[in-house]
Order: sequence, then C-alpha cells, then structure tokens
Amino acid sequence: MQTEITQPGPLLDANGSLLQVGWARHQTLDCNLENARFYALRGLQRYRIKRWDYYAVFTPQRFFSATVADLGYAGNIFVYTIDFATRKMHEESLVVPFGKGVVLPRNSTSGDTHFENEKARLDFTLSPGKRHLSVSWKQFLDGKDLAAEIDLVCPDDFESMNIVIPIGKKRFYYNRKINSMPASGSITIGSEQETLDPVVCAGSLDWGRGVWEYSSYWNWASASGFLPDGRTVGLNLGCGFGDLSRAGENAFILDNRIHKLEAVPFDYTSSDYMKPWHFRDNEGRLDVTLTPFLDRTATTKLLVIDSEVHQMFGLYNGTAVSDSGETIRIENLVGFAEEHHARW
Repeated sequence: MQTEITQPGPLLDANGSLLQVGWARHQTLDCNLENARFYALRGLQRYRIKRWDYYAVFTPQRFFSATVADLGYAGNIFVYTIDFATRKMHEESLVVPFGKGVVLPRNSTSGDTHFENEKARLDFTLSPGKRHLSVSWKQFLDGKDLAAEIDLVCPDDFESMNIVIPIGKKRFYYNRKINSMPASGSITIGSEQETLDPVVCAGSLDWGRGVWEYSSYWNWASASGFLPDGRTVGLNLGCGFGDLSRAGENAFILDNRIHKLEAVPFDYTSSDYMKPWHFRDNEGRLDVTLTPFLDRTATTKLLVIDSEVHQMFGLYNGTAVSDSGETIRIENLVGFAEEHHARW
C-alpha cells in the first residue's frame, strides 16, 4: 500500500495531472506548478495554489519557528517562540494581500526564500550541506526586537519524508519534511541571547506546495532531537486529507534515515487537547505517547480565510522499531501534535 518514488521527473503533466503518486526519501520531482489545471479560467488558478516554508528549531531552552507562506490570495508571515522554563508562548504574524513581497523557491533543493517589510525580514538560504535562517522582527516581545541567525546541517545524503498525493480529481499535495538537522547559531530577544549547540539543538523543515479543497482538515505530529548515544531521532506523522491509499507521510527518522511506517492513527480527545495523545502503528513498530504541556491555539479569520489550529507541545515517550529490527526507546523527546481545520 506504500508506493516509493525513485525516478526523477516533473510533478505534473501538460494537463495538470500527477505523473507519479507515492512517497520518496529525497525530493526527486520538479514542482512545475505552472502546469496546474483545475479551473477553466487559468488566470484564477494562482489564487488557489498554496506554498510555504515552515522551519522549526528545538533547543533545550525553547522552540523557535519561522514561516513564509503564500496562500495565493494572501501572504502569511509568522514567527513564534516557546520558553520551556516558563511554558510561555509568543507569536507575531503578518497577512500580506496577494502575497506582495513573498519569494518562495520552485523546489526545496535550490533557491532562496525571502520576505521583508518595515516590520520584519525573513531569509531562508541554501548552500552546500547547510540551510541558513536569518530572521529579524521589530518589537517582537514586550517592545524588544528579535534576531535569529541559525545554521542547519543538511547534506544531500540526509533522507527526508516526501509525499505526492491527489486530493479529489484535480487537486494535489506535494510535501517534504526534513527532521533532526543539527542546529547552531543564536536566537536573540532584546538583550538576551541563546547560543545554539548542534550537539543538543535540532531543526526541521515543512515544505509544502499544492492545491487543496477550500474546506480542509488534517493532523500532523513532529519531533526532532537526539538519543543518549548522540544519534539524531525524529518523528513525522500525518493524516486527515487527500488520498493516502498509495502513500502516507508516517515515518520514524533515525540518524537522518527514513524508516517508513504505514497507518498511524491519532488517538486523542478533541474535547480536551491537554490529555495524552497516543500513536500506535498497524505493524507494531511504533508505540509512543505525547504528554502535552502547552496548547498553541492559532486562529485566523479574515474574509475568505477561516483557520484554527491546536498545536500541542509536549514530551514523547515510548518505542520505535527500525527497519533492521533495532528497538529504540524514546524518552522525553520534545515535539508537537496538532489538529487543524481550515477554510482557505
């Protein structure tokens, strides 16, 4: 039931249909969104294509995230951080009509991401074996400016979780998740600076491109960190939309290698998100529980956009079994799981 894509090629044919459907360990398909064909009036299509680069960084002291997104009819720029000691979260965001000033690359393997106005500047740049995040936001928290300069180690041989799936007859989702990239650099808020140590700090990327139904729903869970022996470890789990009959995005990541999982239901209580979330796959390879300590609730209500996400941050504990049969014990791995409803 899991089709692995191993051959390179374009994402869409001349009629806008997916040429391959499945999952891959590397991004192999060229994201030729100019071939999308889902409206009779082609000029309207650009307003329904969605693109984003979402970076997250886990340190012993905090979670830091920065996103540049283009929803077609609006750009969405946001940065948020969580202080683990105080359990406090702060977020700043911008909505930019028609995505003015938003620059996003065609593929995740080359090109740079950029946005800048009088309030904020975000630059995500690539160089051999490295991804660099440069983020500044004026008066981010209590009148204090934020500045982040972060390097993420990401050589070409690092595997990632890639999926290409259809949504209905004419829509689709192309996604890449890179977990557990060792992180160095600094995060500064006002006069307080945190220096990132790549032995204990790790980053991840959620790179998404596609066309959704106007009303959408999904679950996503992610974590990136280190085992006591120094190996990187990560989780990426997801469900809720699209045709997953040939591929899903469920994976256990060990030492930057993908260990593919099949079905992983999200077992949680939607009336009380702070209760533990349990994840157990259908093959008996994953059994982990997320115990939340913070609910990041983000809502957007602006004309045609109506979005609400409960992103639960907490600690993962349990076990995962690698492709070689090694049982890995996951202990107090910081991560999140979310429920997201959107009309967008």
